Parts: sequence; C-alpha cells; structure tokens
Amino acid sequence: MKHNHEIIEGGITAPAGFTAAGVHCGIKRRRNDIALICSDKIAACAGLFTTNQVKGEPLVLSIPRIRSGRLQAIVANSGNANVCTGTQGLKDAEEMGNLVAEGLELAPELVAVASTGIIGMPLPMDKVRIGIRKALPALSRNGGDAAAEAIMTTDTRIKKIAVNVSIGERSFRIGGIAKGSGMIHPNMATMFAFITTDAGLEAGLLQETLTAAVDLSFNMITVDGDTSTSDTVICMANGCSGVKVISGSEEYKAFKAALDRVCTYLATEIARDGEGASHLLEVQVTGAAVYGDARKIAFAVASSNLVKTAIFGRDPNWGRIICAVGYAGPAVKPERVCIDIGGIKLAEDGAYIDYDEKAVAGILSQEEIKLNIDLGMGKASATVWTCDLTYDYVKINARYHT
Repeated sequence: MKHNHEIIEGGITAPAGFTAAGVHCGIKRRRNDIALICSDKIAACAGLFTTNQVKGEPLVLSIPRIRSGRLQAIVANSGNANVCTGTQGLKDAEEMGNLVAEGLELAPELVAVASTGIIGMPLPMDKVRIGIRKALPALSRNGGDAAAEAIMTTDTRIKKIAVNVSIGERSFRIGGIAKGSGMIHPNMATMFAFITTDAGLEAGLLQETLTAAVDLSFNMITVDGDTSTSDTVICMANGCSGVKVISGSEEYKAFKAALDRVCTYLATEIARDGEGASHLLEVQVTGAAVYGDARKIAFAVASSNLVKTAIFGRDPNWGRIICAVGYAGPAVKPERVCIDIGGIKLAEDGAYIDYDEKAVAGILSQEEIKLNIDLGMGKASATVWTCDLTYDYVKINARYHT
C-alpha cells in the first residue's frame, strides 16, 4: 500500500487531540518562558534523556513517569535549568507538575516536567506559578508557535515541523517542536524535542521507534562538544486519528519514515542555529569498513574546532579534515582517502589535486555546505551535522550568565 508524507502547518498541535500554550512569566526579560502541551486523552509515551551523570531535577522526576508509558501533558520552562538545586529543586519540579495536574484535573504522574537555562540557580517559583496558571486557560490548537518560543534559550528562531501521512484513504499526523543552539553534543545535547502524533501505538513500540529515530538525528549533531544536563526528547501518541500502528505493518513503515523525517529536520535546525553560526555543515563519511568507524570519523571532523573555524573563514583547508580523520581512532589508509566539498574534489588518494578555487569559494559562501570523506575501505557510511565556529559563539557564551 502506498503512503506519502506532506509537510503541513501547525507544528506540535497539528495532530488531532493536542493543544499547547506559551506565555511569559518573567524568568526571562521578554520572550515566552513557560510552555504547556496537552493531549485531550491519556497518550502512550516514549522518551530519551541526557547521558550526563549530572541530571536536572525535572529529569529525576520525569524519567520514571515517561517509562510508565502513559502521559497527558508536558510543562517546560526556559531561562533556568533547575539543575544542582537539591531537595528544593525536586520539590519545585514536583510543584510545576502538580499545578498542571490540578488545572487540567489529571493525575500528577501523567505530567512531565522539563527545564532549560542557567545551571545552579533556584527556580523563581513565584513567577513560575503565575506562568503556569496563565498558560492553562491559554491552551489551544493555535498555541504551538507560542510554546515553541517558550522553550528557546539562545536560539534565534523557533524550530517546528508537522507532517501529514496518508495511507490509502486514511491519514495521521506527526508534529514537533525543538530547542537547541549551544551545549550541543551526543548524547543528546542542550536540547528539547517534544513530538506529538495522533497515530495509535503501544508505548513499547513507540519507544523502540523513537530510539531509532533519535540515533539517526539528535544523536548525530554537534555544535560545541558539550553534553547538557537537561536533554529531553518526549513523544506522545494519543490515537485520535483512528489509525493503529502495529509493528511490521504498512502503517508502521509509514510512521517510522515520518518520525525519522521529523526528528532529522528538527536536529538539523538545531545544528543550523548553533550559537553564532553562519553555516550548516553536513559531514558525510563513506567507504568505511563498518558504521561505527564512519560515525567516529564523522564526529571527529565535525567536532574539530580547526575544521569549524576554517568553514567560518571560507578556507578550503582539507589538511585539517584529513588530520581529524587520522586521529578519530578507527584504522584508515590515508592513501585511499578522498575529500570533496559540495561535489568538488579537494584531495584524492590522500594527496592534493588541482581544483577550481573560485568554485570552492562559492560553495563555502553558501549557508549549507556538504563535506564528503570517502575512506575507500568498505560500504558503510554515516552523516553528522554541525555548524561553523564564529566570533559570536565566544561572545554569546562569555556573557551567558551575566
């Protein structure tokens, strides 16, 4: 049975049975800083979280709730990460969830809590309480953009997507919003991604599918090599479309492809919006003996400050690239390595070749740049997305707290 995906408007609230809100409560000076996402009925849920051993208090609260497989609402704030805040921080996270549960008449365990922003500062709960009480009556099918803004920290723009999936005469939708700009590196990054779908899935299958999608998307981006304390990806499936997704079915194939598309789009938007970035860089390693080798080498190149600054300076310095290939760890044969940027070959069999400098300069002036490294050792490949490293990255992070 044929199925197709169509990008549509609506973001997180495009799927049936979901509402959202975003409001300003004063944690940040101007922009929205409290987000609320709600399903009309209890949804199956899945989630992935930071691997950092230092985890925010909201994660301590929310991880067991997500693992139960049942969820109905997510409340998130930006401007304060509620990390390393001890017993009081956990109480504050619990109170955020309880306020939402009371307002929506839900059981508290059906509410997940997420926070992002400055680490080590207590939440200004007097403002947070006002914000949540303000967000509850603002929930609507048109609130997705406001919610997307409310989770931003140093992001320069909202990140959202919605996909309509048609299977014959039936259809379902997947929507998502994300935030992330700095402290981005697997697993996963200083990032939130909240995803909704009106397809019906069991929680176990949803978790399996989300994990696979994240491995190909959010776990394949890097901005600065730092792994945050608060990374969260949550997906809710409420079944309101009437389309049931079962493992191995045509519906499942369509759902998996659409979820991969949603996650990859949001992940690349995070890399594109890296703090101070002026270029999105796609690093593809091909010709590896095994996938793990390709992945390690792609990340070594994408994480190299020398490569990233060269991209910022529009300098086709492929020596920095092959240097990173060599120190990445996997065994390589330098005499087989070929490197091209935007389809123009810079090096062949590990050595310089004459290339059109003007054409390469044109490619390096584009917002999106594709770098391919062919190892000539096999058929495995991997793709990582990153951004250039600019003066503005230093400026942004030098004054982040002040």
